[in-house]
Amino acid sequence: MKIAFIGLGNMGGPMALNLHKAGHALSAFDLSVEACGRLAAEGVAIAASAADTLDGAEVVISMLPASQHVESLFFGGEGRPGLLDRITPGTLVIDSSTIAAATSRKVAQAGAKRGVAVIDAPVSGGTGGAIAGTLTFMVGGAAADLERARPVLEKMGANIFHAGEAGAGQTAKICNNMLLGILMIGTSEAIALGVANGLDPKVLSEIMRRSSGGNWALEKYNPLPGVMENAPASKGYAGGFGTDLMLKDLGLAQENAASVRAATPLGGLARSLYAAHSLAGHGALDFSSVIKLVQKAG
Repeated sequence: MKIAFIGLGNMGGPMALNLHKAGHALSAFDLSVEACGRLAAEGVAIAASAADTLDGAEVVISMLPASQHVESLFFGGEGRPGLLDRITPGTLVIDSSTIAAATSRKVAQAGAKRGVAVIDAPVSGGTGGAIAGTLTFMVGGAAADLERARPVLEKMGANIFHAGEAGAGQTAKICNNMLLGILMIGTSEAIALGVANGLDPKVLSEIMRRSSGGNWALEKYNPLPGVMENAPASKGYAGGFGTDLMLKDLGLAQENAASVRAATPLGGLARSLYAAHSLAGHGALDFSSVIKLVQKAG
């Protein structure tokens, strides 16, 4: 299948590479020359622009940082046409960015007017899942369009859920990431408290992992350096899922909560804590570095 892939960052790059390895004909693009170079070294064809990826494409996949980037890509601006004006009718668009549900609905509605099917398919699983091809996709859109996308999604992920109509995938994603942000802060507090009392963090983490406090952070993503060899914490909090990205997602959750008058007090507190962590200069570090906020000095 001919696939246009736009956005080759920490998540998009490995996702595109898995499609390439599966035998799909990719035309890829990213504003980062370095990101394009990594994929080119693996044999992926790099286009000169996002628009140039569209030549003959049956599927267009985007993996961008935020709502404004998705809107700019598909709608254009300042006299520049967007991709929706160039995509051939009948093409399937899969947007795997994590953005506002309202933006996903806006793109889907605009696509429908042009004969272009659009689904939102944000992911969970981190960079490890992106590399291994074991991501979870949360899909919003028509069931028939999901079935068209399934053979492609299956090359990048192990779990595919149909959350509902357009925008539903984004809503599921922000609910998940709000919970993840809260769990990481709670896990960090518990580990920091135990260490302050002289406990071995590996032993404490294993006790909690196998007890009622067990959660994904303890299972796969321990926030304290040295506890898990392959976790970002043990690699200087490099790579992974950045603090500023978590802050963005928590902001989306709060905006959504306000729009439907839902009470999310812990989500709001988590957003404030990640904002403080970012303002302290840690925005580019993996979100598990939030443990720095609660660690005892010395």
